[in-house]
Amino acid sequence: MTILGSRTQHWADEHACATSARALAVAPALRDAFVELHGPLGAGKTTFARHLLNALGVAGRVKSPTYAVMEPYETPQGPIRHFDFYRFDDPQEWEDAGFRDVFAAPGLKLAEWPEKARGLLPPADLRVHIEPLEHEARRATLTALTPRGLELLA
Repeated sequence: MTILGSRTQHWADEHACATSARALAVAPALRDAFVELHGPLGAGKTTFARHLLNALGVAGRVKSPTYAVMEPYETPQGPIRHFDFYRFDDPQEWEDAGFRDVFAAPGLKLAEWPEKARGLLPPADLRVHIEPLEHEARRATLTALTPRGLELLA
């Protein structure tokens, strides 16, 4: 996979994570993007997704789709599908759940633990890797893998 660009951000705390999510939310290219969220357990993938979803107009509690695998949201900007593949281990589940159709449809797709569904997912536009540092701090590396991802980095 060719890297078209990348940017590293330092998040001193959750407020900085939220600020980064709000900045990404205003990018028009996000509407139909596929964004992968990487990092170890507790890195802040769901926290970043929650702030991004809230910035896109999702009201109420945003929960991790760990057990459901996918949580759907409807927003004024269009549909959003938030995936968590942490417990995903059966490729047949991919077909049975209709995820191929979901990824082919318009809308933003966010995927936590995408490596658990490797070989089934389409190429991501943007990869966000969150690395825990000391205390609440995080290092977030945003990597553009498509022209749309490059627009998201701008």
